[in-house]
Amino acid sequence: MHVPDGFINAPVSVAAGVVAAGAVAVSLRGARRELDERTAPLAGLVAAFIFAVQMLNFPVAAGTSGHLLGGALAAILVGPYTGVLCVSVVLLMQGILFADGGLTALGVNITVMAVVTAVTAYAVFRGLVTVLPKKRRSVTVSAFVAALVSVPAAAAAFTLVYAIGGTTDVPIGQVLTAMVGVHILIGIGEAAITTATVGAVIAVRPDLVYGARGLTAPLKLRVGGELVDAPAAEPAPVAARSPRKLVLTGLATSLVLAGVVSFYASASPDGLEKVAADKGIDTKVEEHTAADSPLADYGVEGITDARASGGLAGVIGVGVTVVAGTGVFWAVRKRRTSETSPASVPDVPEKV
Repeated sequence: MHVPDGFINAPVSVAAGVVAAGAVAVSLRGARRELDERTAPLAGLVAAFIFAVQMLNFPVAAGTSGHLLGGALAAILVGPYTGVLCVSVVLLMQGILFADGGLTALGVNITVMAVVTAVTAYAVFRGLVTVLPKKRRSVTVSAFVAALVSVPAAAAAFTLVYAIGGTTDVPIGQVLTAMVGVHILIGIGEAAITTATVGAVIAVRPDLVYGARGLTAPLKLRVGGELVDAPAAEPAPVAARSPRKLVLTGLATSLVLAGVVSFYASASPDGLEKVAADKGIDTKVEEHTAADSPLADYGVEGITDARASGGLAGVIGVGVTVVAGTGVFWAVRKRRTSETSPASVPDVPEKV
């Protein structure tokens, strides 16, 4: 659903950029409460994983494909504020290095693909886990529904933006119907990927899933014919709870997906591209500013073998994204630490 340059006029693009900048600023502040020494590297991994999986377009209808948006996955794993930042980092890397998503439309893409998906998904997710039994299965069921809803919500948001600032005169009702219809199908794929990933992390490290915190029901023991709460287990040492193994496994998985599996992704246009071509909203699309980038279109300039070119571009993308994302999240975490350290708290004179 990457919006290219030329779809949205300049005033609305600027307005969307202001909205996106404000959302990122709020998310930077909110992420300080979500990130700690364990989740900061996980957030960088989530950004890299989203980048990798977005390369894997899957068929959803005749001549149409879809790919992960990632807002729901990021919000559930690392928190809604950090989730917005994760997807924003991915979109920035894609726009600058790979000419995917217009640079003048970056504000639109962040607003639609990062903010709308993460906020919508997390609101639905929290609403469901609040009323469902406190079990792991409730978390995965809630993740499925939240991810499914987030994709057509993003499609509707794009249609609203296009209705305000679209560069072609087309029937908006038809665009809305087409966009939401195809993105419901894409949402099923998004939900499946999100549920599988959240379930895999919960299976090995439930303590690292932000959306699952505080949702585990206390263990019951039967004593004298009655169920009583089991004694709380002693917390594991910090070193033993390091996320290093999970991060390394996730990074290796991301590299394989982007470097190898991406070669077999569907070549059909994604939902937005298909609707744009069918409804005529792409007649004023502009060439990407970074079209001459050595990594444009997810290929490495000078390498003629398509498999090697695409695979290497994917590996580079994962590497750049994980470094950029981890750097941002560690900086946010460090800022929180400095603000809460004793040295940052002014001394209060004692009363005599």
